Amino acid sequence: MSEPIYRLQKLTKEYGGRRVLQVDGLDIQRGEILAIVGPSGAGKTTLLRLLNFLEPPTGGHIHFLGREFNSAQSVPLDFRRRVTTVFQRPILLNRSVWANVTYGLSLRAGTPSRVLGGGERDSAPLVQATLEMVGLSTLAHQRATTLSGGEAQRVALARATVLQPDVLLLDEPTANLDPYNVALIEDIVRRLNREQGVTLVLVTHNVFQARRLADRAALLLAGQLIEVAAANTFFQSPQDPRTSAFVRGEMVY
Repeated sequence: MSEPIYRLQKLTKEYGGRRVLQVDGLDIQRGEILAIVGPSGAGKTTLLRLLNFLEPPTGGHIHFLGREFNSAQSVPLDFRRRVTTVFQRPILLNRSVWANVTYGLSLRAGTPSRVLGGGERDSAPLVQATLEMVGLSTLAHQRATTLSGGEAQRVALARATVLQPDVLLLDEPTANLDPYNVALIEDIVRRLNREQGVTLVLVTHNVFQARRLADRAALLLAGQLIEVAAANTFFQSPQDPRTSAFVRGEMVY
């Protein structure tokens, strides 16, 4: 097996002296879909923020792409750009769908035509292909703020994936969406993983979605990683009674 894309060791995060996350060890394999499940307040979003280097850990180490980072080190920009997050409630610009999707490219390259540091080239084919992948090519010129919730979430996915990240972090990406849009987004997630090899970490409290999408699943409770296993094992024959209770739909705190 190749080296994991992430290796977390003795990772902790505290706010105001209160520990909200403690992960003694977790490997995330390149090209997998890892679902992190748990109730609200379990520390799932905090873990994503650490994986995206949006804030440093309080203690421990994050190995990413073979390099080690800790609380005392700043993460170089080229490493941070290898990871992108789509949040539960995306914030879109009051501009067209196309402008929203190209916004990140423009920030990274300085002008809309400079894409990912690759020199002067037209980004239009990449943006068009991304919009087609998420089913929004016919809405490219519509103002993003007029879209439905499912369409807005697909714009957020397009804005993230057009940057061609190695890792895509999804924080409750289908919360409060209707079944039709849930199915669309889940299909996009599968295609990103299978066709582009993107490593995906999905945070959700929806065990049914995790079961549909994940190669492996992990349960996080009160900031503690309780169990990590292949999805079939996790959902059909978990080893920890707390995991068994959670996948049965019982309230676990």
